[in-house]
Amino acid sequence: MAARHHRPVRAPIAERLTAQALAGEPLRSPEAVAERLLAVQGQDPRGARLAVRARTEGVTAADVDRALSEERSLLINWLNRGTLHLVRSEDYPWLHALTTPPLMTSSARRLRQEGISPDVGERAVKTIERALADEGPLTRLQLRERLDRAGVPTQGQALIHLLFLTTLQGIAVRGPMAGKEHAYVLVRDWLGEQPPVDREKALAELARRYLVGHAPADDRDLARWAGLPLRDARAGLESIAAELVEREDGLVELAKSPEPAPMPPPRLLGSFDPLLLGWTSREEVVGPHKVLVTMNGIFRPFALVDGRAVATWRLTNGKVTIEHLGKVKKGDAAALEAEAEAVLEFLG
Repeated sequence: MAARHHRPVRAPIAERLTAQALAGEPLRSPEAVAERLLAVQGQDPRGARLAVRARTEGVTAADVDRALSEERSLLINWLNRGTLHLVRSEDYPWLHALTTPPLMTSSARRLRQEGISPDVGERAVKTIERALADEGPLTRLQLRERLDRAGVPTQGQALIHLLFLTTLQGIAVRGPMAGKEHAYVLVRDWLGEQPPVDREKALAELARRYLVGHAPADDRDLARWAGLPLRDARAGLESIAAELVEREDGLVELAKSPEPAPMPPPRLLGSFDPLLLGWTSREEVVGPHKVLVTMNGIFRPFALVDGRAVATWRLTNGKVTIEHLGKVKKGDAAALEAEAEAVLEFLG
C-alpha cells in the first residue's frame, strides 16, 4: 500500500483506546459512538448499550432506546460477519450493500439444514414483507405466528434464519424496541427508499471509518472485522492511501489521527465490547486471561485497568459482582466498585 510517509512505532494500545473513545474526551450521544466505531456488535442488547455507556458522559440506556425507536437514528441489524451490529441509520445502506452479499451462501446452507427449500424461503420472505407492510412493526413472535398461518416451518432455528434472509435481501430491518425486544419493520417504511451504493466509494468509506475507530490497524484487521475478503480490505485502504501514514510495524492510521490520550480510569465494559472485536489479535488487552472469551464464542463483560483486562463481572438480581483475575491495586478496585454503581444507574 502506498502510504504517504512513515510514523515511528509505539505500542498501539493507547492509540486504539483513544480511537475507541475509551480514552480522551467522552462522547455525548449514542449516535456519536456509532459514528466513531461505525458498527458496535449488538447480539447482546445490554452489551451494546454498555458499549455506549463506556464511551459517553451523560447518556443512559433509555437514550439508546429512544434513538432506536423514536428518532430512528440508530438500528441493530445483521451486517458485518453476519452478526447483529448497532449502526447509524444513515450508514446502514452502504454497510448492508458491502457486507451482506458474502452471507447469502451461508444463509442458503443454514436454511437447507433446517429443511427450508429456496421456494419455501421466498414464500416466507413474501409473507414477512406483506405482514410488515400491513401491520408492522412486528416482533419475532408475531412474525412466527404469521409464518405458521402461511404454512411455513418455523421450528428449531428456521425462524431466525428466515428473518436473517429477509434482512439480507434488504427488505426488513430490526428497528424500534417493543418493550425489551426489537421489532422488525420494512426498510422502506422505517428509513425511506435506499439510495444506490457505489461499491468503490463504499469500500473507501469503510476503510476510512474503520480507521477512525480502530487505528492503528492493517488490512487483515479490517477484513476480519468487516467480514470481507482481504482483497476488498486492501482495495479500500489503497483508495485512501493519500490519507494514511504507515508505521514501522506495518500498521496504518489516518494522517489526521489524534494524539493518544492518557490511559482511561478503571472501567467496566460489557459483553462483546468492541475493544475485543476490532482486530485479528486481542492479546494486548486480554493477555493471559483467555477466560474472557469462552469456547462457544461468548465475550464476557470485563474490567479494564491501564488498557488491560483485570477482572470479569456479572449483573444478577440488580447487583454487580466483580471477580478479579489477579492482583488489583486498592484504588483501582475501589474505582471499579464505583463503576458498578454507574452501570446500574445507566441501565436504570
